[in-house]
Amino acid sequence: MTDGGEPADEAALEEIELEVDYRFILANERTFLAWMRTALGLVAGGVALDQFVAVATSSSLLRLLAVGIIVLGGMVAIVGIAMWTRSDSAMFEGRPLPRTRAVPIIGALFVVLALAVAIALLLEG
Repeated sequence: MTDGGEPADEAALEEIELEVDYRFILANERTFLAWMRTALGLVAGGVALDQFVAVATSSSLLRLLAVGIIVLGGMVAIVGIAMWTRSDSAMFEGRPLPRTRAVPIIGALFVVLALAVAIALLLEG
């Protein structure tokens, strides 16, 4: 016991920074990379739609959808960065991992864009 009446071990523990299991850190990084792969896939898909379909058909509607897909890719990248940062901070501060509403919103945007591209392609064909 220390002079303050608390065990010496507890006083030492208060001074030690919270150690996070490396498996959780690596899992958070893998999740971040999945967000980035999704963002890159969207950007690449938007560019492909613009360069290979919109140019060939001279469709301004498809060009607009391509830009929308590219913008969505940028938004996914930003959400991925924010999610990684929030989760990393929470783990090292010993707080519960944060929840997000971004996942269902982005999923709904994927559905809307997929339907819009399918309809635009049907109308152009």
